[in-house]
This record gives sequence, C-alpha cells and structure tokens, in this order.
Amino acid sequence: MTARPTTLLVLAAAGALVAGCSSPPVVQAPNSFTSRTIQVVAAENFWGDIAASLGGAHVRVSSIISNPATDPHDYEPTAFDGRLMAGAGLAIVNGIGYDPWADKLLAANQAPQRTELNIGQVLHVPDGGNPHVWYSPADVHTVVNAMVKEFQQLDPPDSAYFAAHLKTFDDTMLAQYNSLIGNIRSKYAGTPIGASESIVAPLAQGLGLTMLTPSSFLNAISEGSDPTAADKKTIDQQISSKQIKIYVYNSQNATPDVQAQVAAAKAAGIPVATVTETLSPQTSSFQDWQVRQLKGIQQALHQATGK
Repeated sequence: MTARPTTLLVLAAAGALVAGCSSPPVVQAPNSFTSRTIQVVAAENFWGDIAASLGGAHVRVSSIISNPATDPHDYEPTAFDGRLMAGAGLAIVNGIGYDPWADKLLAANQAPQRTELNIGQVLHVPDGGNPHVWYSPADVHTVVNAMVKEFQQLDPPDSAYFAAHLKTFDDTMLAQYNSLIGNIRSKYAGTPIGASESIVAPLAQGLGLTMLTPSSFLNAISEGSDPTAADKKTIDQQISSKQIKIYVYNSQNATPDVQAQVAAAKAAGIPVATVTETLSPQTSSFQDWQVRQLKGIQQALHQATGK
C-alpha cells in the first residue's frame, strides 16, 4: 500500500511546545532500568512492542502510533513526537511508503546520536511494495534479528543479554504464533479466500492460502481510493458463487464497500474473520494480538471446510 495523501504538521525545533491533538505515546518498558538503557522510539506500536520484548531492561520504548483509532497513513506528528525523536538512540520506522510522516519527523529533528532502523530497507521492499510486512511471518523473524543486531551495536557490553532475549522471544513468546501458522498452512494450504485490503495479502501468503480478491481492489481500499466497478462485480460473484471459503477484513478500515461484502459473505454462509492494522487492544503484546487473529482465521477455515 502506498501512503495516502497527508498534510504534515510542520514541526518546530525539538524544544517547541506540544501541539496537535494526538495522545502521548504509550511507553512500553520495564519498571526499572539499568544504567545502560537505549531510548527507542517506534513509529508504530507493533514494532515498538517487539523492540520492548527483545530489549528487556536495556531499552525504553515509546511508540508514536498506539491508539487503534489512529490511521497510521494520515497521522500528523506533534512537537511532542519531535522531542521524542530528537532524544532517541534508536528510531524504528516501517518505511515502504507507510509512514512518510516519520521520515519527515526525523529530518526535522536532527540528532547525531540517533540510529535509524527502516524496516522496508531491512527487507529490501521498495516504496510501492506492500508495506504490511508485520503480517508476513518470515519478515517478522527477519526484523526481529535486525533489531537485536542494532541493540548489540548500540550496547556491545550487553550483547549476550540481547541474544538471550532473542532466543526467549523466538522459542517461547512466539511459540504459539509459530505453531498456529504451521498448523494452518499444513491443513488449509491452497484454500481460496477473499479479503478487504492488502493488509491480508502477506498473511495469506504466509499461511499458504490462495487470495482470489483482485489485487487492484485490495490496494484501492488500502490506499483510500475508490475501487472499480469491475472489481466489485468480480468480488460479488466470488461471494455469491462461494468461490471463496472465508472472507478476512480489516475492521479498522471497514469502508461501505467492505461492509457490503462482509454482509454478503455472511448472508451466503461464508465465515468472516477480522484483523486490525495496529495492536488491538493497544495494551496487547504483538504475539497475543497475532495469535487471537490467527485463531479467528483458523476457526473460520474449520467452519468453512470441516477440517
């Protein structure tokens, strides 16, 4: 998904007064910190939560986008956000055209001590590619390793500590996430599904499911543009003829077209599952959030196929 048009709030210097109407970002961190603490600012809370899990007592993480009601594409940063970025030791942005406001925020608040981790660059996904890489299981594991590498470079004495947290995160905290992905893929690979937007595409690929919804429709909904009449007709036929077994939609971006498709799917007896763009609830961990959604998709697939 490319970024939707935004109007960036021009930021003053890092010491300017707080402006705008956004809520202060959620700080995800332990109750106490050691003397070596990396100040991390993540543009989005799904990356921020992972960073907090990996960094443990040696990081303090603030996530700018933390409210599920906030649209990450159209976010207008505040001077408070600028001060956060100016004081960061590590800034984590999604990139791939998803959060262009974050790049402008970094440029407006220069800080020589700050390291920047651009997820799109880590994954070699160019602007114009699908930015929803946190829904790709393979990409999540690549990013996790990249974060730990950054922590180790910023705090070499604690390299072993970060390596231990990486192992715990992979082996324990992501255990159910990894298990569900493997189980769904082994049981339901090739099952045709429909979806509301491109946020579902990386997950469908990771689960081995076959996406029948035209990519042009998925991208249009993600980008906030009007889908074509031809695409809507195609999807209506897929639903009415039950070519798709389940329908998955982003409940944080349920446009009238999407709502109509959800209603049609339910009327046709096609199970419906939901995902969200950011952590929901916002206090959830990345893995708990993803597990809940995977269970919903698994249940819908079971209901549709009897497997």
